[in-house]
Amino acid sequence: MSVRLPGATYSGHDPDGFMSRAELVAFFESWVASFDPPLKEKSHVGYVEADSNGRFLLSLDGRQMRARTVVVASGSYHKAHRPAGAESLPPTLHQVLAEDYGSPAKLPPGNVLIVGSGQTGCQLAEELHEAGRKVFLACGRCPWIPRRLDGHDLVWWLIESGFMDRTSDKLPSPGARLIGNPQASGHGGGHDLHFRTLHELGVELLGRFAGADGSAIHFADDLATSVDFGDARWAEIRGFIDALCAKTGMRRPEYEIPPPMRIKTRASLDVARDGIGSVIWTSGYRPEYGWVRFPVFDGMGFPIQVDGRTNVPGLYFVGVHFLRKLKSAILYGVGEDAQVVAEHIVGARV
Repeated sequence: MSVRLPGATYSGHDPDGFMSRAELVAFFESWVASFDPPLKEKSHVGYVEADSNGRFLLSLDGRQMRARTVVVASGSYHKAHRPAGAESLPPTLHQVLAEDYGSPAKLPPGNVLIVGSGQTGCQLAEELHEAGRKVFLACGRCPWIPRRLDGHDLVWWLIESGFMDRTSDKLPSPGARLIGNPQASGHGGGHDLHFRTLHELGVELLGRFAGADGSAIHFADDLATSVDFGDARWAEIRGFIDALCAKTGMRRPEYEIPPPMRIKTRASLDVARDGIGSVIWTSGYRPEYGWVRFPVFDGMGFPIQVDGRTNVPGLYFVGVHFLRKLKSAILYGVGEDAQVVAEHIVGARV
């Protein structure tokens, strides 16, 4: 049910299931074919800047194009982030970004350190563990939620309860826009996947990555804090679910509220002694709009906008984390924002 674009929604037999890559591509292709927009595919935009006539000048694969209006819809995952201290790892150690990871077989022999514990980090930890690798997971703060509750997928609950409609003014700080999606997995039909399940599997959990010194890799003593953060987010989501049930008369799901997780963690690993052959960076992404040559970005690199509109007439954004709501950066929510932007563009030309 989370796959939704203007004029097109998921119409399959399992709204709480998972589409394959081929099915998702087919959905996009069918949607485009339904109204045949004038697309120019595979055109790299080198930059967009102002021209001398007050319009926009775009560089496209060596040629230029002028436009009265530009909507930047380049997604939310631009530049893979490496935390402070990443450069201190031994240069001979094999390192790979999550986006460049292919499979366990493509990594050199040895144990694997994964830095970052969002959805991607947890899912790679599970996959590598199942492939027979010893896995170390350097953990940070991330929410979690059970994959299914009373027969519905977690996404159904997040949408129906209004959690996805939260606005940025409800966040504790601007930095909270970078908090990852809830830890869970769609693998094998979907199942719970978070710190507790990984610990039970045998993945060794560590605190936040804190840099390296020679062959020693250091970690903060803060795993308990990260676990407590996730538990607090689950409690917050439970509040939305409880309110939904009270409002609609639905039966309240029986929640499993686990006790605080407290395990002893190591302060450091030694690359040779612990047999580490690879490090995978799954530390999230940061905005990267260097090609948009206008001063419309805040200190974190996010566009400064209201409902997608910037203070530069004719320049808009969609598909940004918390552009308007939590759902703004996913297929379920981008259509609502696109409509708001489109109506403003049309209104501005009247």
